[in-house]
Amino acid sequence: MTGPPETVLPRTVIVEHGGLRIAALDWGTTGKPLLLMHPNGFCAGMWHPLAQRLRGDYRPIAVDIRGHGASDPPRTDEGFSFTRAASDIKPVLDHLGVDEVVALGHSLGGACVILLDMLHPGIVQQALLCEAIAFPPVPRGKRSPEGPNRLADSARRRRTVWPDRDTVRASYASRPPLNVLEPDVLDAYVRWGFHDRADGTVQLACDPEVEARFFGAAAAGDGARLAFDHLADLRGRATVVAGDRTDLPADIFVAQAKELGKPLEQLDGDHFFLQSDTERAAALVRAHL
Repeated sequence: MTGPPETVLPRTVIVEHGGLRIAALDWGTTGKPLLLMHPNGFCAGMWHPLAQRLRGDYRPIAVDIRGHGASDPPRTDEGFSFTRAASDIKPVLDHLGVDEVVALGHSLGGACVILLDMLHPGIVQQALLCEAIAFPPVPRGKRSPEGPNRLADSARRRRTVWPDRDTVRASYASRPPLNVLEPDVLDAYVRWGFHDRADGTVQLACDPEVEARFFGAAAAGDGARLAFDHLADLRGRATVVAGDRTDLPADIFVAQAKELGKPLEQLDGDHFFLQSDTERAAALVRAHL
């Protein structure tokens, strides 16, 4: 298998919404608009290798969720909300002259895709929901998933400042969970997911506290449960995909697929199954979107 004949860097787009500057990357071409929404703690630029394989048939557009990449962080407690994050997407699409999209949403990005359609019914023509953070109601007597708090605690322990990008790349490539990322994907994350500092060091674009706050927001009333409640309105337009070694409760994705009236599609891999095999991810998009 071969990649695209040329590498095309995306143009950066900045719009203002709700007092925040929201950034996005647009890889251009006249293909079908493809919205790409990243997981919590990452950035739009991580989609660069996938966008290279899809541009032409699609026009890849990736949005930095508020507080991630080049987007401003929320300034209020209320700003750390799945619904508020989803509300930032439409102004970007409006700026680009895009009325409808097919969408790939991963983890938090999957919840944002669902809630974008809730806020603007029908804007998402088709969706691939890859381990989307959309939780079904908890049966009486059963405890809620403890993942968000555990993940928030882990996020707060992340190292923020590094000597340079080479050191970041070497460290992330040597240990879980990011050692499963394809080298090109890791390179893209390190490129767009860190800011240069005046002293020559580099800093995480998504502050660990921002990442932690969004993990915690999953349990809020306008978080993972609200996203799940909208799934029925996406019947016939969405497919759920999960890794067969995910560390999230698999019954969540079974319940999502049931709401959509489709079987759950499972692929070899963990939560980062998309980023561990870009060719397979591109084939997945072409098959479902």
